[in-house]
Amino acid sequence: MSSFQSRTVLITGGASGLGKLMAKKVLERKAKRVIIWDINEALLNQTTAELEHRGFEVHPYIVDVSNKEDIAWAAHDVLANIGEVDILFNNAGIVAGSKRFVDHSDIDIERTMNINTLGVMRVAKAFLPAMLQQGFGHVINIASAAGLVANPNMSVYAASKWAVIGWSESLRLEMEADAPNVKVLTVTPSYIDTGMFEGVKPPMLTPFLEPKSFVERVLLAVERNEVNLKAPYIVNAVPLLKGVLPTRLFDYLAGDIMGVYKSMDTFKGKKTEESEKWSIENEELEKGI
Repeated sequence: MSSFQSRTVLITGGASGLGKLMAKKVLERKAKRVIIWDINEALLNQTTAELEHRGFEVHPYIVDVSNKEDIAWAAHDVLANIGEVDILFNNAGIVAGSKRFVDHSDIDIERTMNINTLGVMRVAKAFLPAMLQQGFGHVINIASAAGLVANPNMSVYAASKWAVIGWSESLRLEMEADAPNVKVLTVTPSYIDTGMFEGVKPPMLTPFLEPKSFVERVLLAVERNEVNLKAPYIVNAVPLLKGVLPTRLFDYLAGDIMGVYKSMDTFKGKKTEESEKWSIENEELEKGI
């Protein structure tokens, strides 16, 4: 069993949504301090103020995890001025709307992969050496059920999460062989009701996950040293069904019966300052500005 008590916890994308809930809950579990990385300065300041008002120790950093230089300087500063990170939540992620692959811009593709995949790897790589040296650590990688099953209009997001799952599970095996006290947890949830997937029609048997109860389940999985967490429970059946069913039969089950392949048809998404900026950059690129 692991514990959050007296631990230093770092959460990427920790100023809102799941990340903010994680920060609150680990501090309530007696974590020594929480380090929050987020690109949104206003939300970062707001969340920090809320947690500090409750007497918690919080260290905020404005970090764009799509930028390897940002990750490098922030990680150096954390290690030099705060110390080793005991528990790392790779939580930051984005979705580039509901689009056919041919309609994605280069910015869509690069930003999604840089945040959802390369950012996750780079953040882990920045803190793993210190975890290995101290002989303890826990890395929690928030992937997605989209990394287990194909989904039209979600190809780039799915690709980014498929990559995370393969990398995260490989990293777990490396740590089990080389440093058994450095744990790795791969989390693959279906749609979570945080607003990120607003407008989505959840597939049959996979209703929107409630954020607070889902975060509690993630933290319990960390405490129990679990290696995989799939939610809701039906997601556990996906690898088995894909393995035993012919592809066309699986397509019929997932697409026609459960509605997975049409779940993004009504996607709206959550408007944020970053998403608006991203949209403007895409428009300028398409116009050749």
